[in-house]
Amino acid sequence: MSKLEHVLGISGGKDSAALAIYLKGKYPSFNFKYYFTDTGKELDETYQLIDNLESYLGIQVNRLEDEKITSTNEDPFDFHFKSFRGYLPSPQARWCTALMKLKPFEKFVGGNPTVSYVGIRGDEQREGYISREKNIQSIFPFRRNMWSQDVLEKIFTPENQEQLLSYYSQYLKGSKLDKVEAIFSKPISFNRNYRLEKERIIKEKLDDLLDFGVAEYNRSVFQYLKTTDYPLSIEDDYPLLENEDNLVRADIFKILEESGVGVPAYYKKVKYEVDGQVGEYARSRSGCYFCFFQQKIEWVWLLEQHPEKFKEAMKYENAEELFTWIQNESLTELMQPARVREIKLDHLKRTNKHKSKDSKFLLDILDDTESDACTACFI
Repeated sequence: MSKLEHVLGISGGKDSAALAIYLKGKYPSFNFKYYFTDTGKELDETYQLIDNLESYLGIQVNRLEDEKITSTNEDPFDFHFKSFRGYLPSPQARWCTALMKLKPFEKFVGGNPTVSYVGIRGDEQREGYISREKNIQSIFPFRRNMWSQDVLEKIFTPENQEQLLSYYSQYLKGSKLDKVEAIFSKPISFNRNYRLEKERIIKEKLDDLLDFGVAEYNRSVFQYLKTTDYPLSIEDDYPLLENEDNLVRADIFKILEESGVGVPAYYKKVKYEVDGQVGEYARSRSGCYFCFFQQKIEWVWLLEQHPEKFKEAMKYENAEELFTWIQNESLTELMQPARVREIKLDHLKRTNKHKSKDSKFLLDILDDTESDACTACFI
């Protein structure tokens, strides 16, 4: 029996819940361990989703707790907020992520070789969380490329070209193998000063390889991993190697609705009116209701749909010390009627602008800003 453990974090959001349902249905032989890192500052819909998911899966989701914090009867966020003496977390200082998400997760995993499954979709332009712990490996089943960025950098390192080609030669022959060799041979620099150029070329190489066959690509990468110390190196085989699915936003909602688990209410658009115009807003993410990555229209949504939570968020601000959730603007300022009107009009303007563009990522541009957030909040 394999010593490898398989874990899946339930954030309370749509993608992680859909991933749990998807994997349960497609790979029932896996013994997944599910976990949830509670900040104590979630909306009620988050907990309802987890309850629904437990009923569907027939298994309990582990609520990760810190005994030291639990003994104080404080929420995890309040406990850490005090220790930081009123400094709010921000994009530049994400102590909330480090202390309330990553630390409990890595303690939960311990030192066991572990694969962590992450619900980043095939239509998202972002990379997922990659643990610094060598015993934890991230896999992204919703994407054509399920491997993490650190794996990609290794397989496209010029020194590894011959090794990867030898694996590919087991699945492709003749002109196809010649074309794969040409893909690997395309010049690439790992100079730190050319990071964006390196990432662009890696993406081009990746797309070209996937076009020659996802399964052939996965099996070649898997054989390479067996020469490393990645957790999957201890496996003789891996069922996801044959998976060629590429799930997008519409697929996620379909999975949730058809399973009966349901879509959290905060994703459902609510109409608003401003100056005779009608727009729609919703929350784009799970997690803390005062997440500093929220768009301003989401703060307006919170103000109008959950005014009690908005007031709670206000209590943490100290405008005199410039400790505000939004840079250069306090929630007291944002909630003023004239400012709310301005934010809604700006949202309408941007929405109408995007509607005029022919973009396959339109739904995400309008409705889903998780790509702006810290991916570790959604592991």
